[in-house]
Amino acid sequence: MSAIRALRQVVRVSARTRFAPAATRYAIPRPIFAAQLSRAFSVSSAKFGSGSTDLALSQKLAEELKYETEESAGPGTPDFVTAFTQQGVWSIEDTRGQDEVALVRKFGDENLRLIFSIADIQSDAEDLEASAEIEGEDADDSATSYPIRASLTITKNNGPGALNVDMVVQEGHFLVENVSFYDDAKVGTDLTAEADWKRRGMYIGPQFDTLDIGLQEEVEKFLQERGINETVALFVPEYAEFKEQKEYVKWLGKVKTFIDL
Repeated sequence: MSAIRALRQVVRVSARTRFAPAATRYAIPRPIFAAQLSRAFSVSSAKFGSGSTDLALSQKLAEELKYETEESAGPGTPDFVTAFTQQGVWSIEDTRGQDEVALVRKFGDENLRLIFSIADIQSDAEDLEASAEIEGEDADDSATSYPIRASLTITKNNGPGALNVDMVVQEGHFLVENVSFYDDAKVGTDLTAEADWKRRGMYIGPQFDTLDIGLQEEVEKFLQERGINETVALFVPEYAEFKEQKEYVKWLGKVKTFIDL
């Protein structure tokens, strides 16, 4: 669930709870009569699997699917994506059904790959819900402040090894956390479990903020020159939200299709 969607849900639930009569808020649910249960089963069992709850679930999924589809309705590619790709600097690698997105580009003889995940939107949803309720923030304002982790890998055509930079993207800035180097570029770039296991046993360098200030500044200039800048830092969370919405709508459709079989 995206941050915006999570906040919307909190508002709905809290509003219903706050303004409902006390007798309704604290009433003990009434048992379902056998006749009602039998009738629901007879209506749904012929069309939906073998459960008495299938029809109600399918209807709720259809309701949510309709709402989310209308919310995200738009002509093709969003303007912000078109504007970003038309700059001709970064290309977007986005596989439907996957939670990771990669921005790739070349810089001289270097190959740059910046990876970020929409999972960060989902994991930060609860924190955003709580802060928005306490501070009375607007959902759109809150949604722009969540941090997204990103990993930049740089390899060279004429040399071995891979430079990896772990960062956090937030509020239009890249905050470097760590810079590591792998002698074997394959270990540094592969997304396999084997490569991940090898990386865990290697020295990945000191925390970035413990380095000499002058060295930190030079690393940041190095990244800026390669396009790790405010433009990309603003694009990443916006695209993550856009992709998460697409994946959620697709998920709703798949689940509903399965229930309806």
